[in-house]
Amino acid sequence: MTLVAERLFMSFGGLLALDGVSLTVPDGGVVGLIGPNGAGKTTLFNCLTGLYAPTSGQVVLNGRPLVADAAEAARGGIARTFQNIRLFSEMSILDNVLVGRHTRIRQSLLNALLHGPGFRRSEREAVERARAELAFVGLDPAGRAPARSLAYGDQRRLEIARALAGDPSVLMLDEPTAGMNATETAAVSRLIDAIRRRGISVVVIEHDTRFIFSLCDHVHVLVRGRLLTSGPPETVRADPRVIDAYLGAA
Repeated sequence: MTLVAERLFMSFGGLLALDGVSLTVPDGGVVGLIGPNGAGKTTLFNCLTGLYAPTSGQVVLNGRPLVADAAEAARGGIARTFQNIRLFSEMSILDNVLVGRHTRIRQSLLNALLHGPGFRRSEREAVERARAELAFVGLDPAGRAPARSLAYGDQRRLEIARALAGDPSVLMLDEPTAGMNATETAAVSRLIDAIRRRGISVVVIEHDTRFIFSLCDHVHVLVRGRLLTSGPPETVRADPRVIDAYLGAA
């Protein structure tokens, strides 16, 4: 599945957050998105995942324009995590992952109300899938404890498990290693590589450029809402404009 942004503009009052941004997320690739604070990275994520309707331009998913509807984007195969962890802290770890699975459960209202055989079968399958995703990210598949009981890094993993439970073709991670030490960051890098091997495209926002340049096939650099440059990591890393942008030069 290919995700394409076509000349996205996004204004908030007098503030132009995105200024004609175009990019493509290819099948099975890992794409990095970097830039200084306020560059428009999360705004771009919000447009790509249906949370925002761009002021102009369009997002195209598998050849079809994507409407500004997060649920529709999820059903279409786009999943994401957030910069600030968003879990249901009092719910169990397993139930948090089951929330991510709900877009793939197809049951009639009558079957759900009567708890018929089809409903019970779909519930069992959803639980099995949720436990498999917990094991995949390195968490206890039983998942009985409340989500708030997890350490910070494991909460990040839980968010990824919840996103994966929705069968995404594109997984978008907003600063997945924020607040982590070097060991935890390396573990996230290995996890993303394992996700890529499942055939899932991954888009990563991250301030840790060493992490991005070692992980990604392609890197886009946003500065003040504009795409400054794009290319392979080694090319982007050596670009004087990228160095200037991160040093705070004009």
